[in-house]
Amino acid sequence: MKTEQELKELVKQKYSEIALQDKAENAASCCGSGGCSTEVYNIMTDDYTAIDGYKQEADLGLGCGLPTQFAKIKKGDIVIDLGSGAGNDAFIARAETGESGKVIGIDFTPAMIQKARENAEKLGFNNVEFRQGDIEKMPVSAEIADVIVSNCVLNLVPNKDAVLKEILRVLKPGAHFSISDIVIEGNLPSAIQEGAEMYAGCVSGAIQKDDYLALILKNGFTAVTIQKSKAIVIPDDILSEYLSAEETEQFRNSNTGIYSITVYAEKPVQAGKDCCTPDCC
Repeated sequence: MKTEQELKELVKQKYSEIALQDKAENAASCCGSGGCSTEVYNIMTDDYTAIDGYKQEADLGLGCGLPTQFAKIKKGDIVIDLGSGAGNDAFIARAETGESGKVIGIDFTPAMIQKARENAEKLGFNNVEFRQGDIEKMPVSAEIADVIVSNCVLNLVPNKDAVLKEILRVLKPGAHFSISDIVIEGNLPSAIQEGAEMYAGCVSGAIQKDDYLALILKNGFTAVTIQKSKAIVIPDDILSEYLSAEETEQFRNSNTGIYSITVYAEKPVQAGKDCCTPDCC
C-alpha cells in the first residue's frame, strides 16, 4: 500500500507527462493515464467546444464533467479552480465572471502551471492567475471565493477530507462549489484498485458515492445536490491491462458502477451552525 506522499508523487509525475501530450492522446486513455485505448471516444470527458470561453489550446481532455456549466457563476465573482491543469475550466469560468471578476487556478504540477500561464498570457487574460500549490493547503486567504469549481481532481487526492476542509475555509459564507468527480458504487476489482496507472487515471482513487456525499455533509456543507450523473464505461482493451478475460466478464456482469457526478454544495452563512435560525435563514 502506497503512502499518501507516494501517491501524490505518482500523480505529479504522471500529470507532468500529460502536460506535454496533446488532447487526442489524453482523451483516448483514462483521464490521460496512458495505455491508449483503440476505442475512438472519450472515456471520461464531456464536450466543451460549444461553451463560451472554451480555448482549444487549454483543453487536454482530462475532465469528467462540466462543473462550470452548473456553478452559477455571476459577473464579478471570484472563482477558484482546483486542479486547474492547462487552464480549460478557469478560462470558461472567466467568460462567466467577466472582466470585473477574477479566476485563480491551483495545481501542484509545475508543468501544468507553466502551460496554463503561457496560455493565459497568449490570450491576454489579466484577471486569471495560476498558483502552484496543494489543494489540501491552498495558497489563498480564507473566505475569498464566491465559487469553487473542480473537474476530476478530488479523486486523485488521498486525503479528500482535508480538501473539503480547505474548501470550507476558502469559500465566503453563503458561497458554494460545483465539483465534477469520479465515484464508485460497489467494489472495484483489487487489480484496478491497486493499479498505479488507473490511480493517475481517476478511477482507482475514487471512493464510494455514499461515502463521498457523507464526507461533504460531515464537513458542514448544506444544500448538497447531485447536478449531473453519468455512467463511465472503461473499454476492454484498457481493462485487459489489469484483468484477465474472465475477470473482465465478471466485472461487466457485476453491480459495480463507475460514475462521473457533478456535486453542488453551499457553505452556511454561519459556518458550523445549522441553517435553521432567523439569523441564518
